[in-house]
Amino acid sequence: MSFLPNAFKRPALLIVGCGDVGLRVVKLLRGRWRLLALTTTAARADALRHAGVVPLLGDLDEPATLARLAGLADAVLHLAPPPSQGRTDTRSANLLRALALKRRVRRIVYVSTTGVYGDCAGERFDETRRVNPATDRACRRVDAEARLRWHGRAQGARVTILRVPGIYASDRPGGHPRERLARGTPVLAAGDDVYTNHIHADDLARACVAALTRGLPQRVLHACDDTDLQMGAYFDLAADLCGLPRPPRITREQARIQLSPLQLSFMSESRRLLNTRMKTELRLVLRYPTVQDGLLAGQEAQIP
Repeated sequence: MSFLPNAFKRPALLIVGCGDVGLRVVKLLRGRWRLLALTTTAARADALRHAGVVPLLGDLDEPATLARLAGLADAVLHLAPPPSQGRTDTRSANLLRALALKRRVRRIVYVSTTGVYGDCAGERFDETRRVNPATDRACRRVDAEARLRWHGRAQGARVTILRVPGIYASDRPGGHPRERLARGTPVLAAGDDVYTNHIHADDLARACVAALTRGLPQRVLHACDDTDLQMGAYFDLAADLCGLPRPPRITREQARIQLSPLQLSFMSESRRLLNTRMKTELRLVLRYPTVQDGLLAGQEAQIP
Protein backbone atom coordinates (compact mmCIF):
# COMPACT_ATOMS: atom_id res chain seq x y z
CA MET A 1 0.00 0.00 0.00
CA SER A 2 1.36 3.43 -0.90
CA PHE A 3 2.36 5.61 2.02
CA LEU A 4 0.35 8.81 1.46
CA PRO A 5 -1.34 10.81 4.23
CA ASN A 6 -4.10 11.63 1.73
CA ALA A 7 -4.59 11.46 -2.01
CA PHE A 8 -3.80 15.15 -2.62
CA LYS A 9 -0.75 15.78 -0.45
CA ARG A 10 2.77 14.55 -1.07
CA PRO A 11 4.30 12.93 2.03
CA ALA A 12 7.36 14.59 3.49
CA LEU A 13 10.59 12.65 3.95
CA LEU A 14 13.44 13.86 6.16
CA ILE A 15 16.81 12.43 5.14
CA VAL A 16 19.37 12.47 7.92
CA GLY A 17 22.84 11.96 6.49
CA CYS A 18 22.15 12.86 2.86
CA GLY A 19 25.39 11.70 1.26
CA ASP A 20 25.84 9.44 -1.74
CA VAL A 21 23.07 6.95 -0.91
CA GLY A 22 20.74 9.70 0.23
CA LEU A 23 21.12 11.55 -3.06
CA ARG A 24 20.38 8.32 -4.95
CA VAL A 25 17.17 8.04 -2.93
CA VAL A 26 16.37 11.66 -3.81
CA LYS A 27 16.57 10.82 -7.53
CA LEU A 28 14.08 8.00 -7.04
CA LEU A 29 11.57 10.02 -4.99
CA ARG A 30 11.85 13.51 -6.46
CA GLY A 31 8.40 14.69 -7.56
CA ARG A 32 6.58 12.07 -5.48
CA TRP A 33 7.66 13.14 -1.99
CA ARG A 34 8.51 16.47 -0.43
CA LEU A 35 12.17 15.99 0.40
CA LEU A 36 14.07 17.57 3.28
CA ALA A 37 17.61 16.90 4.46
CA LEU A 38 19.49 17.73 7.63
CA THR A 39 22.88 19.29 6.99
CA THR A 40 25.47 20.61 9.42
CA THR A 41 26.90 23.23 7.05
CA ALA A 42 25.32 26.03 5.07
CA ALA A 43 27.88 25.31 2.33
CA ARG A 44 25.96 22.16 1.34
CA ALA A 45 22.60 23.91 1.19
CA ASP A 46 22.91 25.02 -2.44
CA ALA A 47 23.88 21.53 -3.61
CA LEU A 48 20.89 20.05 -1.81
CA ARG A 49 18.52 22.62 -3.28
CA HIS A 50 19.90 21.88 -6.74
CA ALA A 51 19.09 18.21 -6.16
CA GLY A 52 15.51 19.07 -5.27
CA VAL A 53 15.86 18.93 -1.48
CA VAL A 54 14.94 21.49 1.17
CA PRO A 55 18.03 21.88 3.41
CA LEU A 56 17.63 22.14 7.18
CA LEU A 57 20.56 23.31 9.26
CA GLY A 58 21.18 21.20 12.33
CA ASP A 59 23.76 19.03 14.04
CA LEU A 60 23.10 15.62 15.57
CA ASP A 61 25.76 16.40 18.16
CA GLU A 62 23.92 19.59 19.19
CA PRO A 63 20.43 18.68 20.47
CA ALA A 64 19.28 22.30 20.64
CA THR A 65 19.53 22.54 16.84
CA LEU A 66 17.14 19.63 16.24
CA ALA A 67 13.89 20.70 17.92
CA ARG A 68 12.41 22.07 14.67
CA LEU A 69 12.54 18.60 13.08
CA ALA A 70 9.67 17.24 15.18
CA GLY A 71 6.69 18.20 13.07
CA LEU A 72 8.15 18.49 9.58
CA ALA A 73 8.11 14.97 8.13
CA ASP A 74 5.90 11.92 7.81
CA ALA A 75 8.91 9.63 7.41
CA VAL A 76 12.63 9.66 8.22
CA LEU A 77 15.49 7.99 6.37
CA HIS A 78 18.34 7.79 8.88
CA LEU A 79 21.69 7.35 7.10
CA ALA A 80 23.94 9.23 9.51
CA PRO A 81 26.76 7.31 11.20
CA PRO A 82 27.17 7.19 14.98
CA PRO A 83 29.89 9.25 16.65
CA SER A 84 33.44 7.97 16.26
CA GLN A 85 33.95 7.03 19.91
CA GLY A 86 32.11 5.30 22.72
CA ARG A 87 29.70 2.34 22.75
CA THR A 88 26.43 4.30 22.41
CA ASP A 89 24.98 6.29 19.55
CA THR A 90 24.28 9.68 21.07
CA ARG A 91 23.41 11.08 17.64
CA SER A 92 20.48 8.72 17.17
CA ALA A 93 19.41 9.43 20.74
CA ASN A 94 19.36 13.18 20.05
CA LEU A 95 17.43 12.72 16.82
CA LEU A 96 14.79 10.47 18.38
CA ARG A 97 14.38 12.81 21.32
CA ALA A 98 13.60 15.63 18.89
CA LEU A 99 11.18 13.55 16.81
CA ALA A 100 9.31 12.50 19.96
CA LEU A 101 8.29 16.11 20.64
CA LYS A 102 5.51 15.52 18.13
CA ARG A 103 4.07 12.26 16.76
CA ARG A 104 3.97 13.10 13.06
CA VAL A 105 6.67 10.63 11.93
CA ARG A 106 5.00 7.34 11.10
CA ARG A 107 7.90 5.54 9.39
CA ILE A 108 11.63 5.38 10.01
CA VAL A 109 14.18 3.52 7.92
CA TYR A 110 17.61 3.14 9.51
CA VAL A 111 20.65 1.95 7.57
CA SER A 112 22.78 -0.06 9.98
CA THR A 113 25.69 -2.44 9.37
CA THR A 114 26.16 -6.20 9.25
CA GLY A 115 29.11 -5.65 11.58
CA VAL A 116 26.63 -6.03 14.46
CA TYR A 117 27.01 -9.83 14.08
CA GLY A 118 30.76 -9.92 14.63
CA ASP A 119 32.65 -12.92 13.27
CA CYS A 120 30.40 -15.78 12.18
CA ALA A 121 33.13 -18.10 10.86
CA GLY A 122 31.72 -18.03 7.35
CA GLU A 123 28.28 -19.31 8.35
CA ARG A 124 25.25 -18.53 6.19
CA PHE A 125 22.36 -17.07 8.22
CA ASP A 126 19.26 -14.86 8.25
CA GLU A 127 18.11 -11.97 10.44
CA THR A 128 17.14 -14.21 13.37
CA ARG A 129 20.79 -14.60 14.36
CA ARG A 130 21.71 -12.82 17.60
CA VAL A 131 23.99 -9.83 17.36
CA ASN A 132 27.50 -10.22 18.75
CA PRO A 133 29.41 -6.97 18.17
CA ALA A 134 33.16 -7.29 18.48
CA THR A 135 34.13 -3.61 18.25
CA ASP A 136 32.97 -0.34 19.78
CA ARG A 137 32.00 0.71 16.25
CA ALA A 138 29.59 -2.23 16.01
CA CYS A 139 28.34 -1.68 19.57
CA ARG A 140 27.29 1.84 18.63
CA ARG A 141 25.19 0.39 15.80
CA VAL A 142 23.57 -2.16 18.10
CA ASP A 143 22.73 0.67 20.49
CA ALA A 144 21.20 2.72 17.66
CA GLU A 145 19.07 -0.21 16.48
CA ALA A 146 17.73 -0.79 19.99
CA ARG A 147 16.90 2.89 20.46
CA LEU A 148 15.08 3.05 17.14
CA ARG A 149 13.00 -0.06 17.74
CA TRP A 150 12.06 1.17 21.20
CA HIS A 151 11.09 4.54 19.73
CA GLY A 152 8.91 2.83 17.14
CA ARG A 153 7.00 0.86 19.75
CA ALA A 154 6.61 3.87 22.05
CA GLN A 155 5.62 6.35 19.34
CA GLY A 156 3.55 4.10 17.10
CA ALA A 157 5.98 4.40 14.18
CA ARG A 158 7.07 1.65 11.80
CA VAL A 159 10.83 1.23 12.08
CA THR A 160 12.70 -0.80 9.47
CA ILE A 161 16.37 -1.54 10.03
CA LEU A 162 18.45 -2.40 6.98
CA ARG A 163 21.67 -4.18 7.93
CA VAL A 164 24.07 -3.33 5.13
CA PRO A 165 27.48 -4.80 4.16
CA GLY A 166 30.05 -3.24 1.81
CA ILE A 167 28.52 -0.65 -0.52
CA TYR A 168 30.06 -0.27 -3.95
CA ALA A 169 29.45 1.57 -7.24
CA SER A 170 31.75 2.90 -9.93
CA ASP A 171 30.40 6.44 -9.42
CA ARG A 172 30.51 6.32 -5.61
CA PRO A 173 33.43 8.14 -3.92
CA GLY A 174 35.80 5.41 -2.78
CA GLY A 175 33.19 2.86 -3.76
CA HIS A 176 35.08 0.87 -6.37
CA PRO A 177 37.83 -1.66 -5.65
CA ARG A 178 40.11 -0.23 -8.36
CA GLU A 179 41.56 2.33 -5.91
CA ARG A 180 42.65 -0.40 -3.53
CA LEU A 181 43.91 -2.55 -6.39
CA ALA A 182 45.98 0.32 -7.74
CA ARG A 183 47.63 0.70 -4.32
CA GLY A 184 48.54 -2.99 -4.33
CA THR A 185 46.94 -3.61 -0.93
CA PRO A 186 47.23 -7.34 -0.16
CA VAL A 187 44.42 -9.75 0.67
CA LEU A 188 44.47 -12.89 2.77
CA ALA A 189 45.59 -16.24 1.42
CA ALA A 190 42.68 -18.53 0.59
CA GLY A 191 43.13 -20.64 3.73
CA ASP A 192 42.89 -17.57 5.97
CA ASP A 193 40.36 -15.60 3.93
CA VAL A 194 36.91 -14.40 5.02
CA TYR A 195 33.54 -14.24 3.29
CA THR A 196 32.27 -10.73 2.61
CA ASN A 197 28.93 -9.38 1.45
CA HIS A 198 28.05 -6.51 -0.86
CA ILE A 199 25.29 -4.27 -2.19
CA HIS A 200 25.38 -1.88 -5.13
CA ALA A 201 24.62 1.69 -4.05
CA ASP A 202 21.71 1.92 -6.49
CA ASP A 203 20.15 -1.26 -5.11
CA LEU A 204 20.60 0.03 -1.57
CA ALA A 205 18.78 3.24 -2.51
CA ARG A 206 15.97 1.14 -4.00
CA ALA A 207 15.84 -0.95 -0.81
CA CYS A 208 15.49 2.24 1.24
CA VAL A 209 12.56 3.38 -0.92
CA ALA A 210 10.90 -0.04 -0.69
CA ALA A 211 11.34 -0.06 3.09
CA LEU A 212 9.65 3.35 3.34
CA THR A 213 6.55 1.99 1.68
CA ARG A 214 6.52 -1.74 2.53
CA GLY A 215 8.64 -2.21 5.64
CA LEU A 216 7.01 -4.11 8.50
CA PRO A 217 6.99 -2.61 12.01
CA GLN A 218 10.22 -2.97 14.03
CA ARG A 219 11.70 -5.31 11.42
CA VAL A 220 15.33 -6.08 10.58
CA LEU A 221 16.35 -6.98 7.02
CA HIS A 222 19.61 -7.79 5.28
CA ALA A 223 20.12 -5.38 2.38
CA CYS A 224 22.68 -7.34 0.38
CA ASP A 225 23.05 -9.02 -2.99
CA ASP A 226 23.35 -12.74 -3.82
CA THR A 227 27.14 -12.86 -4.07
CA ASP A 228 28.89 -15.71 -2.25
CA LEU A 229 32.61 -14.88 -2.43
CA GLN A 230 35.59 -14.64 -0.19
CA MET A 231 37.23 -11.22 -0.03
CA GLY A 232 40.24 -12.28 -2.10
CA ALA A 233 38.04 -13.73 -4.85
CA TYR A 234 36.11 -10.45 -4.97
CA PHE A 235 39.27 -8.42 -5.50
CA ASP A 236 40.58 -10.96 -8.03
CA LEU A 237 37.35 -10.57 -9.99
CA ALA A 238 37.55 -6.77 -9.84
CA ALA A 239 41.20 -6.83 -10.95
CA ASP A 240 40.42 -9.04 -13.94
CA LEU A 241 37.55 -6.77 -15.00
CA CYS A 242 39.67 -3.62 -14.60
CA GLY A 243 42.73 -5.08 -16.33
CA LEU A 244 44.82 -4.62 -13.18
CA PRO A 245 47.14 -7.09 -11.43
CA ARG A 246 45.49 -9.31 -8.87
CA PRO A 247 46.35 -8.30 -5.29
CA PRO A 248 49.14 -10.14 -3.49
CA ARG A 249 48.11 -12.83 -1.00
CA ILE A 250 49.49 -12.89 2.52
CA THR A 251 48.91 -14.97 5.63
CA ARG A 252 46.95 -13.69 8.58
CA GLU A 253 50.18 -13.40 10.58
CA GLN A 254 51.69 -11.24 7.84
CA ALA A 255 48.51 -9.14 7.74
CA ARG A 256 48.86 -8.32 11.43
CA ILE A 257 52.25 -6.78 10.64
CA GLN A 258 51.50 -5.09 7.30
CA LEU A 259 47.95 -3.78 7.62
CA SER A 260 46.34 -1.07 9.75
CA PRO A 261 44.02 -2.08 12.63
CA LEU A 262 41.01 -0.87 10.62
CA GLN A 263 41.98 -2.90 7.53
CA LEU A 264 42.64 -5.91 9.71
CA SER A 265 39.26 -5.59 11.42
CA PHE A 266 37.48 -6.08 8.08
CA MET A 267 39.55 -9.22 7.54
CA SER A 268 38.63 -10.66 10.93
CA GLU A 269 34.91 -11.24 10.40
CA SER A 270 33.45 -13.80 7.99
CA ARG A 271 29.73 -13.89 7.18
CA ARG A 272 27.38 -15.07 4.45
CA LEU A 273 24.04 -13.28 4.64
CA LEU A 274 20.67 -14.50 3.42
CA ASN A 275 18.47 -11.79 1.86
CA THR A 276 15.13 -13.63 1.61
CA ARG A 277 13.27 -11.10 3.76
CA MET A 278 14.38 -8.22 1.57
CA LYS A 279 13.15 -9.98 -1.55
CA THR A 280 9.84 -11.24 -0.16
CA GLU A 281 8.77 -8.50 2.26
CA LEU A 282 10.05 -5.50 0.30
CA ARG A 283 9.42 -7.24 -3.05
CA LEU A 284 12.76 -5.92 -4.24
CA VAL A 285 14.24 -7.31 -7.43
CA LEU A 286 17.96 -6.54 -7.43
CA ARG A 287 19.26 -4.64 -10.43
CA TYR A 288 22.73 -6.00 -9.70
CA PRO A 289 22.24 -9.43 -8.07
CA THR A 290 25.98 -10.15 -7.98
CA VAL A 291 29.11 -8.02 -7.73
CA GLN A 292 30.06 -9.20 -11.21
CA ASP A 293 26.86 -7.64 -12.56
CA GLY A 294 27.55 -4.37 -10.76
CA LEU A 295 31.24 -4.18 -11.63
CA LEU A 296 30.56 -5.00 -15.30
CA ALA A 297 27.91 -2.27 -15.44
CA GLY A 298 30.43 0.17 -14.01
CA GLN A 299 33.01 -0.79 -16.61
CA GLU A 300 30.50 -0.34 -19.45
CA ALA A 301 29.47 3.08 -18.12
CA GLN A 302 33.09 4.27 -18.41
CA ILE A 303 33.48 3.23 -22.04
CA PRO A 304 33.14 6.40 -24.19
